[in-house]
Amino acid sequence: MTHRDLEGYAGAWPDFSWPNGRRLAVSVVINFEEGAELQVGDGDARSESTGEVISVVPAGKRDQGQEQIFGYGTRAGLWRMLDALDDSAIRATIFFCGRAVERSPALAKAVVARGHEPAVHGWRWRPHADYETAEAEAADIDACVATITAATGVAPVGFFCRGGESPWTREILAQRGFLYTSNGFDDDLPYWDRAPGRPPLLVVPYALDSNDMKFFHPNGFVRAREMVEYVTDALDVLEAEAARGLPRLLNLGFHLRIVGRPARFAAFRDIMNLLAARRDRLWIAGRAEIARAFIAAVPESP
Repeated sequence: MTHRDLEGYAGAWPDFSWPNGRRLAVSVVINFEEGAELQVGDGDARSESTGEVISVVPAGKRDQGQEQIFGYGTRAGLWRMLDALDDSAIRATIFFCGRAVERSPALAKAVVARGHEPAVHGWRWRPHADYETAEAEAADIDACVATITAATGVAPVGFFCRGGESPWTREILAQRGFLYTSNGFDDDLPYWDRAPGRPPLLVVPYALDSNDMKFFHPNGFVRAREMVEYVTDALDVLEAEAARGLPRLLNLGFHLRIVGRPARFAAFRDIMNLLAARRDRLWIAGRAEIARAFIAAVPESP
C-alpha cells in the first residue's frame, strides 16, 4: 500500500506568528505558462485541451485558436494584472514555465523587475508525474532554473508543477537546494517532508479551490463576483481561526489568460483590493518569504 500521511499536524498546530505578528498569511500566485503548453504547432502529438471552449480542431492538427487563447495572456492579460498588483501594493510569486520564459524573456524580466518572486513551474506546462526517468526530469528542472535566472537576474528557489510530482521530484529539488516545493494540496500550513535518504524539504501548500482555473471547470466560477465571494468566505473563516491563535496560510492562484480577460479581471482586481483593505489583519507575502518565516519558526529538526 502506498504511504500517505493522512494525519499531518493531527490538530496540534505549531504555535507561532508570521513576521508582522499576524497569524494568517496570504500568498498570491500568478501562473506564467503561455508558450509552454502542448501544441501540435510546436511538435507535440496533440494540443492542450483546457481552454475557453472545447476545441473542434482534429487531433494532430495545429490549433491556432488555442494558441491565440494562450497568447492573450501575455499580450494583454499580463499588463492588467501587473497594474492591479502595483495599485494594491501586493507582491506575488510567479510560477514560470521555462519554455514560456525562453520565448518571452523580456516579459519575464519586466515581471520580476516589479518586485515579484520567480519560481519554477516546470519546463513545460505538464505533470511531472509523466516523466519516465529522473535524469530527464532533472535536466528540465535545471534548464528551467537557468532560463529564468538568465532572463530575470534572479535565481528561483521554489517549485510547483502542473498536476503531480514524479517519484523523484522532491529528491531532485532537495539535492539542488530548493527552498520549497508547492505540490501539496493537503494543509493550511507549510510542513516538512522528511523522507529518508535525503535532506528535509519544505512543502508550502498550494490550493486549487481558491484558484481561477475553476472558471474553466463546469463546477466552478462563472461570474467574477463568485470568485470574490469565495475568497472572502475563505478569508473570514481563516481570520476567525487566526483570532483563536491558530497560524494559517491562504493560497490564491491566477492565470494570465484567465483573469487577464476583461470580465474575469474584475475578480482579480477586486480580490487584490480586498486583500489591501485587510492588510492590517494579514501578512501578504511571496512564497519564499513565507517559507523562510516558517523555517525560522518551525525548524526542520523533529
